[in-house]
Amino acid sequence: MVIRNNNSRYRVPAPDDLVDVAVVVPVYNEVDNIEPLHDELSTALDGLGRSYMIIYVNDGSRDGSKRKLEQIASANPNVMIIDFRRNFGQTAAITAGIDYARAHIVVLIDADLQNDPNDIGKLIDKLETEELDAISGWRKNRQDPFLNRRLPSMMANSLISWVTGVHLHDYGCTLKAYRREVLDEVRLYGEMHRFIPVFAAAAGAQIGEIEVHHRPRIHGKSKYGIWRTFKVILDLITVSFILNYRTTPMYLFGGFGVSLVAASLIPAGAAVYRKIVLNASFTRSPLPLLALTLVILGIQSILMGLLAELLVRTYHESQGKPIYVVQRITESTPGVDALEREPQA
Repeated sequence: MVIRNNNSRYRVPAPDDLVDVAVVVPVYNEVDNIEPLHDELSTALDGLGRSYMIIYVNDGSRDGSKRKLEQIASANPNVMIIDFRRNFGQTAAITAGIDYARAHIVVLIDADLQNDPNDIGKLIDKLETEELDAISGWRKNRQDPFLNRRLPSMMANSLISWVTGVHLHDYGCTLKAYRREVLDEVRLYGEMHRFIPVFAAAAGAQIGEIEVHHRPRIHGKSKYGIWRTFKVILDLITVSFILNYRTTPMYLFGGFGVSLVAASLIPAGAAVYRKIVLNASFTRSPLPLLALTLVILGIQSILMGLLAELLVRTYHESQGKPIYVVQRITESTPGVDALEREPQA
């Protein structure tokens, strides 16, 4: 099935229409890897004994990947192809795949053949046996250069775990499995795909991790470089703000503003002391100007917090977005046993 000319957000069908597993594969200039990847995916998924679909998201490839994917889709009824008009990036490709995934469990995997499709079964088994909501792959024996790939990744993983409190060894590993209902609570922008476990955990999901195989790249070349580390740091600042101050931005901006105003009392007091005790001139000292600058910056920060509070309320109220996530509702009525039901959308 080939999907084109559809820019509306896909509505996931009722649970009775869902297959067991959907595998989402973002593709960008991987023409030599597509066919062997599909063969491995099909073999691994057939061995699970579950219903499944494979979603290839062609992220504006210019090397013949599109034609190769269409050939695969024409011969396989459980394959869906989503073609982008241009290259929008891996986060957009993953988001599109998730939006169109009609499955109870959604698995993400790279198209470069470095992830092993045979690990999908391990992820799903751990997801179900330990009753987790998400399971992340850990490339413990990663087959990439150390200086420009593994070392920056190790530093980024440690930093993300420390800042977010969600401790994973390998945020950069695309091979992950999620329950459908967890992904319904996640919205991705920019290059936030590596932070899906963080957003899922913020919504109350139970996250696990398992070692997976990692293979050296044979065809094509990596789309990442050491520059990605700087993007991760900037994205992490955004994620930290969203997690901690999404509904209370005044605590951040207002707290910073009050601190600046309080700090202004130090140079102001010093200036007054110099004037009264030492008879020093105000105009010949930078202290009054420093105090005034701190006060102005503090007031501006408080006003920015007020604007952020208004934006947050507009965001939630205009879209009817709650500030909480309900897993299930248990209720009872006189003469009737307690019932559990799923929350209404």
